[in-house]
Amino acid sequence: MAQNIFYAQSGGVTAVINATACGVIESARKSKKLGKVLAGKNGIIGALKEELIDTSLESKRDIAALRHTPSGAFGSCRYKLKSLSENKAEYQRLIDVFQAHDIGYFFYNGGGDSQDTANKVSQLSLQMGHPICCIGIPKTVDNDLPMTDTCPGFGSVAKYVAVSTMEAGLDVASMAESSTKIFVLEVMGRHAGWIAAASGLAKDNPSAPPHIILFPEVAFDKVKFLARVKQTVNRVGYCVVVASEGAQYAGGRFLADAGAKDAFGHTQLGGVAPALVEMIKGAHGYKCHWSVADYLQRAARHIASATDVAQAYAVGEAAVQFALEGKNAVMPVIKRKKTKRYGWEIGEAPLSRVANVEKKMPKSFITKDGFGITGKARDYLEPLISGEDYPPYKNGLPQYVRLKNKLVRKQLPTFVPS
Repeated sequence: MAQNIFYAQSGGVTAVINATACGVIESARKSKKLGKVLAGKNGIIGALKEELIDTSLESKRDIAALRHTPSGAFGSCRYKLKSLSENKAEYQRLIDVFQAHDIGYFFYNGGGDSQDTANKVSQLSLQMGHPICCIGIPKTVDNDLPMTDTCPGFGSVAKYVAVSTMEAGLDVASMAESSTKIFVLEVMGRHAGWIAAASGLAKDNPSAPPHIILFPEVAFDKVKFLARVKQTVNRVGYCVVVASEGAQYAGGRFLADAGAKDAFGHTQLGGVAPALVEMIKGAHGYKCHWSVADYLQRAARHIASATDVAQAYAVGEAAVQFALEGKNAVMPVIKRKKTKRYGWEIGEAPLSRVANVEKKMPKSFITKDGFGITGKARDYLEPLISGEDYPPYKNGLPQYVRLKNKLVRKQLPTFVPS
């Protein structure tokens, strides 16, 4: 009898993670060797609570509409499984739920922590007597997963940030003579500056914004930064700064350290843009504005990259194919073809080489002064934001789908976390 697939979305969602879900569900429906796709309500938490969404109850039309719908259609979570020795009960609960619902495949769609989860489940399911085929599916706006040329979700954020930098830069330029001279845009990126780097694509001449990009990979020097701001205003008349939330001093302290930790134990960040504005006001007295792209950058499906959408769908499709081929503890990756014109294909990588590894910006992608991107970075980034894939519109607004998300009947007692 064909076994079911458990699919879950994890971590911060993206403009295209539902395109991956679409790829998984549509591909699985084509195979007689696979059962239903049961989606975890709110990620792995859905498995622990036995809250499984029966996607077979969704229409073909609604599943197809996932391809152009942002956010996480089934709900996501920030929840990291502990080790088997620390919390065996969680793993036993997963196995119990998988057995109760005839689940033989575990697809986890997320970033580095999610790939760690998929890898753990793969290893421990064997030890606990219910082997599960585990496929990690890449997703992260931060573009920091190793072994893949890019991560689904990044290309669309990159496009949004580049466009926003260009448009806001034009706004500031028009007001700079008698009003605002400084605009600071804060973007995501804790330890890797890929998103901030994408803003550099808007710079089509030496005087165009962004004038300063702050990367986590380059230690922040306050004196050097403030001097560059003043030089830029004197030369151009205004200054646009794009700062990664993970900008940090030489000692490793974040400019925006909020003094708290998130669910994964990462430092909670917030407020690098206002912090920079206060520095600039204090030193130079310029009128400043700042903005935080925050959820807008990862939810902007209306301006998604066509390349990103295609790649997001393809990794979902590949996950199903890998499962049918009997592969386990692997993740589909995007491989850039070595051709003059940009091309890509799907490859694979073992989860053991992906889990908990961050891919940072290469030094060759950052200019020697530490404030911009090189031609090599531009060559890498430009194809990733290429093309438009607009959602359908009605009455001036994009039409996104909301699924029924009906749960299967529970068969086990309520789980009480230890």
